[in-house]
Amino acid sequence: MARVPAAAPHVLAEVMNPIRNAPRALIRRHRARRTSPAAELAPRSRPWTRAVGLVAVVLLGAWLGLLIVGDVRVPVGPMNTTMTLRPSLTGGTKINVSPLGALQLDSHVAPVRLDVNVDQLDPGRAQALVDHPERLSGLQDEVARDVEHGTLDLAVRSCVAVVTGATALGLAVYRRPRRALAAGGLALTLLVASGGTAYATWNPDSVLEPKFSGLLSSAPSLVGNARSIVTEFDVYQKELARLVTNVTKLYDVTSTLPAYQPDPTTIRVLHVSDIHLNPASWKIIASLVEQYKVNVIVDSGDTMDHGTAAENGFLDPVEDLGAPYVWVRGNHDSRATQEYLEGLRNAHVLDDGRARTVAGLRFAGIGDPQFTPDRSKPEGAEASQELAGARLASALRDQSAAGTPVDVAVAHEPSAAREVDGEVPLVLAGHVHREDMEVMKYGTRLRIEGSTGGSGLRAVEGEHPDPIQASILYFDRDSRRLQAWDEIKLGGLGLTTAEVSRHLPKENQPGATPSPTGTGPSGTAPSGPTPGPP
Repeated sequence: MARVPAAAPHVLAEVMNPIRNAPRALIRRHRARRTSPAAELAPRSRPWTRAVGLVAVVLLGAWLGLLIVGDVRVPVGPMNTTMTLRPSLTGGTKINVSPLGALQLDSHVAPVRLDVNVDQLDPGRAQALVDHPERLSGLQDEVARDVEHGTLDLAVRSCVAVVTGATALGLAVYRRPRRALAAGGLALTLLVASGGTAYATWNPDSVLEPKFSGLLSSAPSLVGNARSIVTEFDVYQKELARLVTNVTKLYDVTSTLPAYQPDPTTIRVLHVSDIHLNPASWKIIASLVEQYKVNVIVDSGDTMDHGTAAENGFLDPVEDLGAPYVWVRGNHDSRATQEYLEGLRNAHVLDDGRARTVAGLRFAGIGDPQFTPDRSKPEGAEASQELAGARLASALRDQSAAGTPVDVAVAHEPSAAREVDGEVPLVLAGHVHREDMEVMKYGTRLRIEGSTGGSGLRAVEGEHPDPIQASILYFDRDSRRLQAWDEIKLGGLGLTTAEVSRHLPKENQPGATPSPTGTGPSGTAPSGPTPGPP
């Protein structure tokens, strides 16, 4: 019997083991396929789907982080404030000043908004200022340092907040540390990019045109008088801290709403239009006259709706508004309406280009040539408006030649008002039920007022009620030129919102250089400002 080598069994085992184990491996593979068939059928996730999911996790986590821990409490001068970054499509800065309302500034364009809440006045620090008035001289520098430190703290805390929020949510969703860290890194990158965009688009001049919302009666006190617009607004434009300083003074003086102190060198004109028989308009006008110490009211027409004699009694409150009432006829006002208004005390009716001096300003106007409710006569459309505007322009030239130039012209329709371009510094109109302002080709500024009656009965025709609009125009008493204007917008029927926006003509903004006077269509130098954006 031959001997088998000792290594032979091992070689044989290595050959036979795979053969013996093959059925078991096949069974295990079959069972795996049978227990989880969906694993083979499930499609592989696409890269863009994973990317979209990651971005959603990053944005939601960053927002939650900012919401929970992304604010800082900062003492700014004698006040305690809270600064917060919030996601936003338009950017900007919002300063909440309780109980007066809020200021909104178009300070930057970025997907984040800076919210500053003025929480309360610190009694100890405020009393120290009262006891030591000399400290007020350094208050603005102190406020500036506080705001700077608060902004740095907010930036650091916001970075921590967005990274922590995105990382935590990424870990909860993906359960993989690498994915979670990627989410946190992407959140930090987005925040830094947003901060860089805000820095690149930062507009320090945004404090020149703040938008006020909240209690309407407090707005004049926050805005200040028209004289200080030109002489002192360069102080406000330096930095946001100066606005906080002004708010400090308000809290320091009184806990109630401060009274508005008018500047005796400023003429304040309340421009209203298109009341359309809304009885609430008279109370609103009277309130604005009292709050803003208005010197004269200008109504650019459509006070009525049908112009019938039965409506004439609606005009009686004009006598008790507390300021002279300058009026031109609109296309919903009849000749009978005009005659009735001419008989009222306090009313000054303008027509056919005749000029009147009221409250230190010289006005001239012309009534609308059309009367819409009268269906027996065909409408003259634009031709009649342009003809009326040409008549007004001719009257303005005659006034200038006589040495009594007109300061403000008034017409109802903008198409008529455009005909006086180059003959007067400012022309007022209405009719279209939405406010607008432009400087025309030859330098005349056209101001179109919205509906002070909220479109009257038409207010309920649309899905949302039309707002009630008016404006305060500030004139220098010496030059009789427009210095600034406040756009006032109240919520329409059933709403209680209020908004006031301050605007400056380009030539009155700090640092502006006067432009050379242009030439009007008649070949003479116009008395108004040169063309430029309003």
